[in-house]
Amino acid sequence: MHIGIDYSGAETPTSRLKGLKICMADPDSQPAILRTPTQGAKNWTRKEIAQWCAEKLAEDERGIIGIDHGFSFPVTYMQRYGIEGWDQFLRDFLMHWPTADDHTYVDFLIEDNRRIGDSSEFRLCEKWTSSTKSVFQLDGQGTVGKSTHAGIPWLLYLREDPRLRDKLHFWPFDGFEIPADKSVVAEVYPSIFRRRFPREDRTVDEHDAWSIAAWMKSMDSIGALDNYFQPPLTLSERRRCQLEGWILGVW
Repeated sequence: MHIGIDYSGAETPTSRLKGLKICMADPDSQPAILRTPTQGAKNWTRKEIAQWCAEKLAEDERGIIGIDHGFSFPVTYMQRYGIEGWDQFLRDFLMHWPTADDHTYVDFLIEDNRRIGDSSEFRLCEKWTSSTKSVFQLDGQGTVGKSTHAGIPWLLYLREDPRLRDKLHFWPFDGFEIPADKSVVAEVYPSIFRRRFPREDRTVDEHDAWSIAAWMKSMDSIGALDNYFQPPLTLSERRRCQLEGWILGVW
């Protein structure tokens, strides 16, 4: 299965947001936009998406989930605060940015926060693209900062789910090689993919989620997806990216 998630960092983890969309493509089907399982509700919440992902990943079927927000911060941030590994980063982040708490806005936590970075700081993967913004840019059109700050705690939620401990590979933090028996969670950037596919009657957010799933399925079907898990990086760059992360599709 190939799952694309277009993310939003607006409001709270329990707010129903039109900017949150999930699309799934099974091996024998075209991508389909999924509706929230909550009866009578039109839109998803971030908390609901994390719970749905955990349930889906706990099943025996192997798959890949591409999520549209940053999974980590630049190495300059890590050096500044003495962070040496991604798991340490996730726990440290949650201490300073408890954005998974039910009634918490990202905006509530910005003022006087000791863990705010500068929008001039970039990860290596962001330097390799022409349009990505810094994960520390929290305002402005096309920024991913709020989505990143809102989404990172839910990565820890999935990582600590005991059902997924032996089933899930967070790429590239757990390595660039994907074990044959594990599902994958990876950061994506739908701007890379969206123009390859006609939008048809989908909203912008629906099309972003659809494009993620469609691209992953298409690349997998021709045996090319594995190549994208191995971007042409030096050994030192790979080590850096196992702390900063990488955007699947950036080559």
